[in-house]
Order: sequence, then structure tokens, then C-alpha cells
Amino acid sequence: MSWLASFVSLLFWALKLAILIRVLLSWIRPNPYNPFVQAIYQITELIMGPLRRIIPPLGMIDITPMVALIILQIIQEIVLSAIRSLYF
Repeated sequence: MSWLASFVSLLFWALKLAILIRVLLSWIRPNPYNPFVQAIYQITELIMGPLRRIIPPLGMIDITPMVALIILQIIQEIVLSAIRSLYF
């Protein structure tokens, strides 16, 4: 695998991890002024903010993180396929 494909995989892994951390943080309600919490919210809001405007909540459940993870996985596969086609 090329260094570019490895970098892209690592980037998408980090984004997915940030979304999962945000979900966990929503359960424990940490101090919103904590720099770590603010960083996670800023990173994930770039992805989840636009999706929230499109996807309505299902009662008390916000499915936006799940949809974001699925979309990120699809985009990752498309990008990695394009990178692989450049090298092979």
C-alpha cells in the first residue's frame, strides 16, 4: 500500500474515532470548556453539523453519528479505490 493510501486510511480512522468519542462524551456530559472536549466537538461538527440539518432525530435518539460513520466508510472506500487505481 502506498504512503498516500496509508495516510488516507489513518485520517478516516481518526475521524471515525473522534465521532465515537463524541458519542461517548454525550453520555457522560463532561465540562464543555475542557480543551479536549472542545477539539472533539470542533472536528466532528464539520461532519455532523450539515447532516443534522438533513436528518431529523428519531424521538430522543440522534442517528447522525451512525449516518456519519457510514458515509465516512463509503467515502474512504471510494478514495482508496481511486488511489489504488493510480498505483496499479
